[in-house]
Amino acid sequence: MTKLTATTVALAAALFSTGAGAQSEKPTILLVHGAFADSSSWSGVINILQKDGYPVVASANPLRSVSKDAAYVSSMISSIDGPVVLVGHSYGGQVISKAAVGHENVKSLVFVAAFAPEKGETILELSGKFPGSTLGEALAAPVALADGNVDLYIAQQKFHGQFAQDVPAELAASMAAGQRPITEAALTEKADEPAWKTLPSYFIYGDGDKNIPAASLGFMAERAGSKRTVVIAGASHAITVSQPEAVAELIKDAAK
Repeated sequence: MTKLTATTVALAAALFSTGAGAQSEKPTILLVHGAFADSSSWSGVINILQKDGYPVVASANPLRSVSKDAAYVSSMISSIDGPVVLVGHSYGGQVISKAAVGHENVKSLVFVAAFAPEKGETILELSGKFPGSTLGEALAAPVALADGNVDLYIAQQKFHGQFAQDVPAELAASMAAGQRPITEAALTEKADEPAWKTLPSYFIYGDGDKNIPAASLGFMAERAGSKRTVVIAGASHAITVSQPEAVAELIKDAAK
């Protein structure tokens, strides 16, 4: 083993033995962001959970395809000793629904303004199941990729009103500039048998969500047999940023 390799292994071991809570009495909270966001969108939630003694890992979701993204999150679950609570925002809901399958240490799922598709459904279908989403008209021109796919972004000048209307304008502008794109293929990939059918699931969303209609989010929560559903009046799709206390509180409920 080279010196560099040995150092890398030692660093990884230290990260997951301390940061991922191998010996912690509380479960590790694994956070998975969705489209048009990144791991920093969980910052407020992370601060609250860490102050309460929860080990937290925020995954950098690739947003390339459900299968690839779920495989990545699944590998992160495998690297964590002890129980895990999986939390997904938006598209991240479909990712955690797939990634949790086969992992006995995943104890519960939390859907934060998130999709919880049934087998065979796509995110695109669910977002249009009920009226109210204005995401399509807020998207910028697609970015063509070398593999024939396209990347999708929200137009920066429309981001505040579409994605984060209850977030201060200056912060929303920063979020818009740093948003991570999602491929069109990810939005049209059909779901496999979801983990929410066998794991306790919790839901939180705002009734001011313009990406996923509140009616659709409520439908998915009821179908999944949600143990607790929290609906916040006026909250946007960026509920992890605007309502971190409420999101953290529900995650702690799911961790009990």
